[in-house]
Amino acid sequence: VQLQASGGGLVPAGGSLRLSCTTSGRRLDKYAMAWFRQAPGKEREFVADISWSGGNTNYDDRAKGRFTISRDNAKNTVYLEIDSLKPEDTAIYYCAAYSGSYVYGAPTSWGQGTLVTVSS
Repeated sequence: VQLQASGGGLVPAGGSLRLSCTTSGRRLDKYAMAWFRQAPGKEREFVADISWSGGNTNYDDRAKGRFTISRDNAKNTVYLEIDSLKPEDTAIYYCAAYSGSYVYGAPTSWGQGTLVTVSS
């Protein structure tokens, strides 16, 4: 599955963004999906995941409260909304797909990432 992430940009602290992840040629509604991020000089870290139907979501503790993962299978798109952005949210955000409908093991497909830069 080839994934395309979009929606990143330069945002002032306190602002909001909605990132999108979609693909061409294949349906995403069979797969559990996730968002990860990689800040400058740091390792990639998990942000949130969602089951194929959207009925199950899971967040890293640091993401709880300000991040919301969702999906619209009719639009073949998965979203990550980030509220009250902080400079430490600056990172490349990657979407990823698992091999099955529920999260198990590591993702098997990755998008190219979208850069989010939060100015103080």
